[in-house]
Amino acid sequence: MLERRTQITDYFHLAEMNQQAAVENASLRQQLYPPDTIGREADSVALPPARTDSLKRIRYQRPAAKPDTLLLGQQLIAARDPSYPLIPARVINNMLRNVDNYLTLNVGSVNGVRPGLGVIAAGGVVGRVKVVSEHYATVTSLLHSKTSIASKIKRDGTFGTIRWLGDDPTHALLDNVLRETRLVKGDTVVTSGYNAVFPEGVFVGTIDSFVKEPDKNFWTVRVKLGVNFANLTYVYVVTAKPKVERDTVEARSGVKLEGAPRP
Repeated sequence: MLERRTQITDYFHLAEMNQQAAVENASLRQQLYPPDTIGREADSVALPPARTDSLKRIRYQRPAAKPDTLLLGQQLIAARDPSYPLIPARVINNMLRNVDNYLTLNVGSVNGVRPGLGVIAAGGVVGRVKVVSEHYATVTSLLHSKTSIASKIKRDGTFGTIRWLGDDPTHALLDNVLRETRLVKGDTVVTSGYNAVFPEGVFVGTIDSFVKEPDKNFWTVRVKLGVNFANLTYVYVVTAKPKVERDTVEARSGVKLEGAPRP
């Protein structure tokens, strides 16, 4: 029913969706094909200048093909990266008004989706896969009281944890930032890569305001999120390979990964 409703809605919003897709494609293409042509490789049919070996015999070497890349959350991610392969998906249901919000995607286990995987969009981090059926998946949105994302301030590498306050869908809180940290409004917050859910450096948002609480050793930092959850259409599931050895040794040591959802 949700998928059928989405198809009908899409029909009456084709112009808006096309405009959104065009903006996103323009951003992606700008990264793939920068305006300055300096350093651009020749077409694949061309060969680089001839080289000679020690016996003065001419050798030709074809340049290695670069993998296609996508700019997702201001992070260039290789579409064919074996460590973080991406599965494109359509959002067919999206909750915004609850304390615990979820999304529904039109991909499932037949597409390689499994619980616990990260979900990102062109604007940044979206959430984590919760339940998977054969053809569909539900995602625990970043706008969820039990979602936390291991993050850092890009400028100086200060670590923190992103969590939603439960009210404004455009902002979240960056926790665990010590009062000694020098903060700047507009600083970029990205994923830290502390766990294998998200690649390091995926955009989360920008620091909008910060306050020193008199009875705490940490800043209260509000972050404007990069993703517009009110207009979220297309996303990518990040199928990171599980780090079995790391998971095993940390489980034996009783280590709880930062950024993992709280029980």
